[in-house]
Amino acid sequence: MPEIIRELCNGCGLCVAVCSCKGLVLIDNVATVVETVECDYCTQCEAVCPTGAIRCPYEIVVGES
Repeated sequence: MPEIIRELCNGCGLCVAVCSCKGLVLIDNVATVVETVECDYCTQCEAVCPTGAIRCPYEIVVGES
């Protein structure tokens, strides 16, 4: 799930607008993640955030052959 850095969020709502799975909402003028199984980790929310308040970290796992 995306991570929100509350201190950086300015409440612009761009992330909410681009989230096709409705996984983000504004609560008290701060972006908040709503857990949803529909989130396919597209990272559009991270891309449109003008303040860098959204991070979509991922883990790279290297398997043994």
